[in-house]
Amino acid sequence: MILDNARSRSSQTCCHIASRLATLVLLAALLTSCTEQRAIVVGSKNFTESVILGELLAQKLEAAGCKVDRRLNMGGTLVADAAIQSGAIDTYVEYSGTALAAILKRPTMNDRAAVNAIVSSAYGSRGLRWSPPLGFDNTFAMIVRKADAERDGLRTISDLARVAGTIRPGFGYEFTERADGWTGLQKAYGLRVEATPRSMDLGLMYKALTSDEVDLIAGAVTDGLIEPLGLVILADDRHYFPPYDAVVVRRPNLDERCKGAEAALESLRNTLDDATMRRLNHEVDGRKRDVAEVVRELLVP
Repeated sequence: MILDNARSRSSQTCCHIASRLATLVLLAALLTSCTEQRAIVVGSKNFTESVILGELLAQKLEAAGCKVDRRLNMGGTLVADAAIQSGAIDTYVEYSGTALAAILKRPTMNDRAAVNAIVSSAYGSRGLRWSPPLGFDNTFAMIVRKADAERDGLRTISDLARVAGTIRPGFGYEFTERADGWTGLQKAYGLRVEATPRSMDLGLMYKALTSDEVDLIAGAVTDGLIEPLGLVILADDRHYFPPYDAVVVRRPNLDERCKGAEAALESLRNTLDDATMRRLNHEVDGRKRDVAEVVRELLVP
């Protein structure tokens, strides 16, 4: 009987010690999870410039001591917007005209200040921060081969009326569907292009144009291949396209995740002009260099 009682007391003591150890392990795990820094998730769309800008945000955040998770090359505009609304990503770079027309479904306009005011206010209502602008305007560019421009006298978008019956357009998937895209452009310019646009990945448009598969593409003025390939941008003589200022979109209170995160993103304000962005795009698209390496060189003091 005495032996049984001793065994019982010993068993109770072991259970008590095990329980206390389990509690201590649980508390340690909870403390670790509370103090461990949660990564800031940086996203981008699925074209070169957006990937470069996403990497730029990531490297600036890392330089500020933040832990970063990259979700680059995700998809198109609506994919990126859905991701930041849901919290799947915390920040990426969007363009003011794209936000206005494609995301917010507002009428297009040319007043830069008005566009940014409308978009900033609307994004605030959606629980997002529209800031800061990076300093360049990535407006759409209607592009043709130089030989065709010289032969047909193509200098402006209005001049496309001369070749509307024979020209073969080729665009990225979004441009054929967006309110500020092909349908609206034809209406604004009174164009009646007979051929149905060929839809293709953005990365294939320049190859298709230079190999004579299409005659007209919708690129961007900061694309790095326009000048090296000797292509011609047609002037938007009726000022159809709205401004497309590149702006950092972020979820609020990133400093709660990493102190200094918001200041790191704000430090990018007005640091890139059109020429610099064109050069960065060419380094990646033209010279086939690694995106992270190109961005690291840009950030060297």
